[in-house]
Amino acid sequence: MNKAFALVGRSGSGKTTLIEALLPIFAAAGLRVNVIKHSHHDVQFEPPSKDSARFRAAGAAEVLLATPYRFAIFHELQDQAEPDLAAQLAQLARLAPADLTLVEGFKAFHVPRLEVFRPSLGQAPLFRELSGLCAVASDQHVDCSLPLLDLNQPMRVAAFILEHLGSRLPKPDNIRRKG
Repeated sequence: MNKAFALVGRSGSGKTTLIEALLPIFAAAGLRVNVIKHSHHDVQFEPPSKDSARFRAAGAAEVLLATPYRFAIFHELQDQAEPDLAAQLAQLARLAPADLTLVEGFKAFHVPRLEVFRPSLGQAPLFRELSGLCAVASDQHVDCSLPLLDLNQPMRVAAFILEHLGSRLPKPDNIRRKG
């Protein structure tokens, strides 16, 4: 499959929580899923006194930090522009091919996207101003022309995402459960 699907919405709407709920569903269906999370903040990964931070501060273009548990590649942009989502998807596909890449954020980039919307936050929905959305996931009824998904039913949201991408979840009896 190797496709991308984005979840967009206002801060605090539940994008991360929904992705956390979707991941075990996709994994149980036998799919390998990557996630790209966009942040507008200058995220610090370790204290400035740590070796990998010191290497980056000294001018290394990339630092790969390896442990027995995981590895991380830190690529300093220095004076370069932030890569767009297409470049990031291509880089991730080279490093770790997957069946599906879920994207949190990148609301203006044209991959299939659904909005996570909570009316209780008192913020305007994106679907009124953002074209190209394929659905809205909400915890309340919302008057919109797009398919409305129940935010509290992640199995249904997962099924919608896969159907939109031309695939399907196995029947619930055939989904492997972690023991």
